[in-house]
Amino acid sequence: MDALKNLPAEVVKHIEQVSEVAGYLWEKEWAEKSSGNISIDLTGLFPDSTIKQTREEVPCNFPKEAAGMVLFVTGSGCHLRHLVNRAEEVAAIIAVNQTATAYSVLWGGKKPGFKPTSELSAHIKIHLFNAANNTGKKAVVHAHPIELVVLSHHKLFEDEALFNHSLWKMCPEIKLYVPKGVGCADYARYGTQKLANLTLEALKHHDVVLWEKHGALATGVDMEEAFDFLDVANKGAKLLLLAWSAGFDPEGLSPEQLDELINT
Repeated sequence: MDALKNLPAEVVKHIEQVSEVAGYLWEKEWAEKSSGNISIDLTGLFPDSTIKQTREEVPCNFPKEAAGMVLFVTGSGCHLRHLVNRAEEVAAIIAVNQTATAYSVLWGGKKPGFKPTSELSAHIKIHLFNAANNTGKKAVVHAHPIELVVLSHHKLFEDEALFNHSLWKMCPEIKLYVPKGVGCADYARYGTQKLANLTLEALKHHDVVLWEKHGALATGVDMEEAFDFLDVANKGAKLLLLAWSAGFDPEGLSPEQLDELINT
């Protein structure tokens, strides 16, 4: 894409991967209308001279630890499907100033009235946690995986351990590829500090966080890994619901068989 030609090569790679994953999210019906959001921590990938160029600053109240961060982030009210071929309109790369009181746009944000996703607070908290703990995870994706969302309405959601066993038992790959399972976060309104805090706590111990009656979020070393966590977890939910719809409660893999997968 011509819009990417002046960006660092590693940044281009990230954005191209975002565009690919956005197509998957739309095809799976996980990102209806303007739902869902994506961010990537690009700190350290731009020359200081690029960041220091004079740009208009947009006031924003960031945690002080976010000073100097550079993020790719999708826009509030933007359609993720447009990331496939209109990323410069519906997403932006923003640089947080050294006092964490404002950001400037390094690239993108061409849509009139563009502003970052309402879930920016949750994304910032996750990126700060990942950086502080050297997890290597740079990408965050929130979407509405259909079968996981359905299960968040079920009483099974109230027992996190049983919820995860119910997913893991459906096939070996779910335990192998989502070994820490899904954190079940109680309902909180989107865009709130409460939701951001619940999300971070869940991700400290799990590969995916499922927001009750809303959607799911995952973080990975890149966008493909973050998407894979959601995709595999949702496969477990889909298999479970298919079994129930067929009129039986699946026995699934035994605890011993699940342990064997991890220990081999």
